[in-house]
Amino acid sequence: MNFVSTRGLSEPHSFSEAVKIGLAPDGGLFVPEILPSLSLKLSGWEGKSYPDLCASFFREFATDIEEEELVAMVEEAYSNFDHAEYAPLVSLSESISVLELFHGPTLAFKDFALQLLGKLYERQVSKTGLLINVLGATSGDTGAAAISGLVGKKGVNVFILYPDGRVSPLQERQMTCTGETNVYPMAITGSFDEAQAALKEVFGDRDFSRAVNLSAVNSINLARILAQCVYYLYAWLKLPVGQREKTTFVVPTGNFGNVLAGWMASQMGMKVAGFRVATNRNDILHRFFSSGDYSVDDASASLAPSMDIQVASNFERYLYFGLGEDADKTREAMSEFKQKGKFESRDDSLIKSMSSSRMDDSEIFETISNLYHKYGYIADPHTACAFKDLDEFEHCVILSTAHPAKFPETIEETLGISVTHPSLDSLKERQIVKHPISANADAIKEFIASKQKPVQS
Repeated sequence: MNFVSTRGLSEPHSFSEAVKIGLAPDGGLFVPEILPSLSLKLSGWEGKSYPDLCASFFREFATDIEEEELVAMVEEAYSNFDHAEYAPLVSLSESISVLELFHGPTLAFKDFALQLLGKLYERQVSKTGLLINVLGATSGDTGAAAISGLVGKKGVNVFILYPDGRVSPLQERQMTCTGETNVYPMAITGSFDEAQAALKEVFGDRDFSRAVNLSAVNSINLARILAQCVYYLYAWLKLPVGQREKTTFVVPTGNFGNVLAGWMASQMGMKVAGFRVATNRNDILHRFFSSGDYSVDDASASLAPSMDIQVASNFERYLYFGLGEDADKTREAMSEFKQKGKFESRDDSLIKSMSSSRMDDSEIFETISNLYHKYGYIADPHTACAFKDLDEFEHCVILSTAHPAKFPETIEETLGISVTHPSLDSLKERQIVKHPISANADAIKEFIASKQKPVQS
């Protein structure tokens, strides 16, 4: 299978090529040339373990990787999850289930994609002998998960931009306390959106990207989205057959990649009732799905920092598919957004294909408390955002995106109890090592260039 750009001005790439460069040469995002139909295969995937399901799914896309090699990479990628089911589906009531996606090494849903992406990068280095410089921007969990997937990997440097003071203390420690020489946490003054804009500018310099063999670890990398499709399929196959088409997935999201993965799975044959986009006070996605208004506002700090985003990079992929895979229209829409800071749609099919909700900080506190006292369940602040106006759904699956122990201050303030995890406790004694830098493409390129060294055999 080949992969094409949402903007239509780049040649098709193989799976491995698309993963390696991350962002398409024309500034667009890679998408499958054709979304495969999985309708006839889903029944044969019933009862598969998570790694087996992941390998079966990726065989549809990674057609340039031998099956035996792919299976081995997947099995190793998920070998350090701490739950036998990897992504357990927990029932809170007859109408509400929770898909726990925080049983990976950094206790966040990003581990499902980034542990596998780390193996794909390692394969690339072994094939070419060339150093890969991985660049990402994070509002919290992506950076920690990317570093975990790449830490100590021979021939891979990982550079992570994050907004200084705008991630939780434990999220920062997961990025800055590894002690590894191939990890460079880069603390910028400003917001995640500024970090992401600078990242895209760096990738836009094609000469620099080629010179340092740059690759994207953000969810602009298609492998991230494909890997996240798998846990939707896994949860869906766990549901009673008669409940599957009546189920709505409710997804806390800031950068849109998490819910896009589920939507793509539905386009490939996973029949569900729908998707709900759950936002915090930074509600650009809620505004779009409520009124068609996709316009940038200032991102403000909240109790759910990983969702403090106003420019959702994966929205471009959704536009591409929603506009009938018309690259010209997608390119025009993204050009309009870049020039005006907004995109307005009157296309009902784009707006009404998902519902949405918004939750401010006071509601997050209240929801965490209500969930604990009603169900005995402790939710992190991001997951809490999904528990709003659920009465309209016959059955819903809430995606729980992070372990509550990553946000101990909020949990203790709300519930008066302490939530811990051994992997986080051990970080508190380690030294923080970070590199302050401006959200400026030239400064970032200069820093990356200064850290180049040959791959040691």
